[in-house]
Formats: sequence, structure tokens, C-alpha cells
Amino acid sequence: MHYFVFPEIDTTLYQASGSGNSGLDEILEVRKTMSNSGGNINVSRILIKFDISEISSSIVNGTISTDAKYYLNMYDAGSEELSTSQSLWAYPVSQSWVEGQGTFSDNPKTTEGASWNFRDGLTQKTYWLSGSEAAASSSGGSWHEEVYASQSFKYEDTDMRMDVTPIMNKWLDRTYINHGFIVKRSGSLGNLDVNVEEGNQDRLGNFKFFSRQTNTIYPPKLEVEWYDTKWSTGSLNALDSTELEDLQVYMKNLRPEYKESSKVKFRLCGRGRYPTKSFSNTSSTYLTQKYLPSGSIGNVGGDGVYYSVLDGQTDDVIVPFGSGSLVSCDSTGNYFNLWMNGLQAERYYRFCFRVVSGSNTTEETIQHFDDDFTFKVVR
Repeated sequence: MHYFVFPEIDTTLYQASGSGNSGLDEILEVRKTMSNSGGNINVSRILIKFDISEISSSIVNGTISTDAKYYLNMYDAGSEELSTSQSLWAYPVSQSWVEGQGTFSDNPKTTEGASWNFRDGLTQKTYWLSGSEAAASSSGGSWHEEVYASQSFKYEDTDMRMDVTPIMNKWLDRTYINHGFIVKRSGSLGNLDVNVEEGNQDRLGNFKFFSRQTNTIYPPKLEVEWYDTKWSTGSLNALDSTELEDLQVYMKNLRPEYKESSKVKFRLCGRGRYPTKSFSNTSSTYLTQKYLPSGSIGNVGGDGVYYSVLDGQTDDVIVPFGSGSLVSCDSTGNYFNLWMNGLQAERYYRFCFRVVSGSNTTEETIQHFDDDFTFKVVR
């Protein structure tokens, strides 16, 4: 299953702004600007924090698996002059901070809220820590260095889906307090090592991502992915090879709208498109419930039924086919679960399905179904 959490606070720390806050900006930046001579490096770093209380409680009650994977998703907002290959790094922030209500373009600067110099603003003047808890020279945030995550980027691929599982596990087991992620280039200012991207003299360009304040459909998300498939067919029979060869898939309980607080079990059914006529049946063959092919985490992409969730307007993939989207089965039939509070309210979404049978044989069949299985999430 896939579940998404949206940020509760985010901001960019700009070295050049000093005490200036940018908590209300619609763009988050990891910037590196240099003078024409290659000196006077100015950088920026991103702070972003998610409320993980529901994730934690869901692990305790067994709903989310203890071996779940976690991904930080951020979406390109017009990154500029990026080099052909580079990386971004995420660390767990070691101190609390205040989002603030400023923007980078404010004149005069808004100085209340997190900035390069302070974690709360010019009134309180609470400095970022340095030393053992790892702050770069001249501030710009503080973080734990012992655990981290990273992602490499190519020139034409600047959306982020960074595996931050090691950091999340430190928060969930309470090794660290969750103060959010800091996202930056490697190393720190003053370190001129050619392998340190933040401090060296290479021109690397500026990453730009949409913030939680964006008016687009691309705010950052913390993605949770885990294997939740269960398989118990009871007295049901499997669809036979003839039925699977020309299959029709439909949803039994799909409604036009769902409240954003809903946790829904969707029922998926399959049958042969043209059932064989039989006068001995006491009920219609169309009404006989059978189960679709089963799958397993050890054979992702092999036999099984996978679901995907797409944005109804843009066709952007929200939930991809994979180990976190395998359909389950119980004595009633096939099903899968989806938590609506992980989707954006007042938008339409669409289910698509992939049915794989006979994998790793000459009889392998892969069928896709996209038959306007549309619904809306409402407040």
C-alpha cells in the first residue's frame, strides 16, 4: 500500500539573506550562485517537516509494516542551469525551528521565523547549534550527520523521490526527535574539496521545488510504501485460463465521492468477457464470483493484479504499479485498501489495473484496464 503525508512546515534558508525568512514562498531552493571570477559562493538549503504521528501509531497497531519504505517526494519548479550530474543529500534536523511568514522578495526582509542565522527569528535570536550536532560553518541549520539519505540527478530528471527510510527509522524508534529534513548539497561552505559540491568552485545551478504553499497540485509529500497483501480465497474458485485470456475487470463498490478522512476497501472483480452458455446453471454465470491471479512480494511484476492511482486531470501517476499496489483476496473476492487523506481533496482520481498471469512461461499474459474508474476526494 502507498500512503502520503503532506508537510506541516517548510522554508528555505538563504545564506545571502542572513536573517531573512522565506516561510511563505511557493518555491523551495537548493541554490549555489557564484561570481564571474568563481568566488563569493552563496548557497541555500531546504527545511521541511512532516507530522509522522499517524505513521507511528499505525505501526504500533500493525496497520503499517515495520519494514515499510519511506520516500521524500519533491517536484521540479523550474530548476536552472543544472550540471549534467549531481546529488542532493538529506539529514535529520537536530533543533526545532519556526516556519515564519516571510518571502525571499520581501523588502524590507521579514526577520521572524527560521533563517540562515537563526532558527526562530531576529527577536528571539536562537542560534543554530554547531559542533557535535553538525552545523555548517556560519550557520545555515543544524543536523545529525550520522544518518542521511541522498539522490543522484541527471540533467533532464529533477523531480525528487529520495529514499529516506534510514532517517525515518531513527525518528520512529525515537533515537532522534523529528524536527524535519534539511536538504542540501554535500559538504559545507569553506570546504573547497572538488568532491564536495556545496563548497567547491563548480557551477552546479539551482534546484527549485514546489513548497507546501504552492497553488499547483505538486506540493512535497512523504510517501510510505509497504506490502499489505493478504490472500485467503475461502471457497472461491480461480478464473480459468480461458476466462483470463479475454478478461473483463470491474469494480463492485466504487462511489463518485469519498471524504478525505475515509479509509476505503475497494472491491475488484473479474470474469470472462463471454461466459459459456450453460442451461444447467441455477444462476447466471455472470454472478459467479471468482478470484483473479495471486501475487507475492518475492515476485513483483510477476503473476498478480496491481492497481495504480492517477490524477484525473493530468494523468500524473500517484500510486505506481509495484509491490505496494498488489491486490488482496478474502472469501468474498479481491480487494485493496486506500487512505484518502493521502490524496489532495477536491480533486478527481482514476484507478488503472494490470493483470499478469502465466509469468515466466510462454503463456504469459499482461492486460491493462483503464475503464474510467474515476472518483473524487472531497473535504
